Amino acid sequence: MKKTLGEIAAFLNGELKGDAGVLIENIRAIDDAREGDLTFIANPAYTGKLTTTTASGILVAPGTECPGKNLILVGDPYIALSRVLALYYTDEPDLPGIRKEAFLEEGAVISGDATIYSHATVCRGARIGAGVVLYPGVFVGRDAVIGDGTVLYPNVTVYHRCVIGKRVILHAGVVVGSDGFGFAAPGAMNIKIPQVGIVQIDDDVEVGANTTIDRATLGRTWIQRGVKIDNLVQVGHNVVIGENSVIVSQVGISGSTKLGKSVILGGQTGLAGHLMIGDHVMVAAQSGIHEDVPANLAVSGSPHLPHKDWLRAMSCVAKLPEMRKTLTSLAKRIEGLETTTKRSDKENR
Repeated sequence: MKKTLGEIAAFLNGELKGDAGVLIENIRAIDDAREGDLTFIANPAYTGKLTTTTASGILVAPGTECPGKNLILVGDPYIALSRVLALYYTDEPDLPGIRKEAFLEEGAVISGDATIYSHATVCRGARIGAGVVLYPGVFVGRDAVIGDGTVLYPNVTVYHRCVIGKRVILHAGVVVGSDGFGFAAPGAMNIKIPQVGIVQIDDDVEVGANTTIDRATLGRTWIQRGVKIDNLVQVGHNVVIGENSVIVSQVGISGSTKLGKSVILGGQTGLAGHLMIGDHVMVAAQSGIHEDVPANLAVSGSPHLPHKDWLRAMSCVAKLPEMRKTLTSLAKRIEGLETTTKRSDKENR
């Protein structure tokens, strides 16, 4: 595809500063971009590369100046990049139909324009919506629901009775609805508690490869609208993740913890069970959350602290060896003073 900078600026509702007739053939990162490419600067730290890049066009934030360069000023360069990428690079659509060697149990209800690839399995009572794509190795259990426009990549497993909304993307190896980790008398008898609830995933959710979402003991584990979950995340039973939250890779969320709207959990964060995490909370990578976190707070560390407190605490770590030497020296001086005082007291008696 080739488009002019003028056409791209109009598509993005951006302000063009430069030659509207320049042709753009590819989108590349700023270090790789050459003549004929469009690039972007979303992080101010890369602004210095404006003068060195040979890209034919650059998506930048409002107020950016660089004489001699073709700039498209947009409110958010990263969002603009996503729109241009979708314009230039479109995947070939999957052709609707049921492929040879797909296994469909009697009683499954499948839309006529769904795409079911070979070696996918759909059990009885399951409902597959319009425009759904099930890649090879997908398993959809009995009475599960897959909403319109949802894509399940290879080897996704959706257990019985789980409900997946519209336009959901489940990447390869995702498991939805495996048993929650519920045992009575743990460490002694380990009596299994039947997990009879479901997982509900609302519209416009995306879940990364090899993430697991456990079914509820009772009721539902609930991933709400617009949530984005990275690869290798563990979501325990009866967890609720609020709308538009972002969960980065290797996070573990223990059972019955509830996250508010627009929560962001950094990579390798661990959350204990039965917690309440408020709206718009931000948690730094590798934090350990051991108690409720109020809304609009940023926290870090394990156990977690308010982020500013954690930064102050961490600033002391490098100084600990010197502080230890100082304390040891002070302790010896105090001991010497005490010895001198005792000796003086005896002499004065």
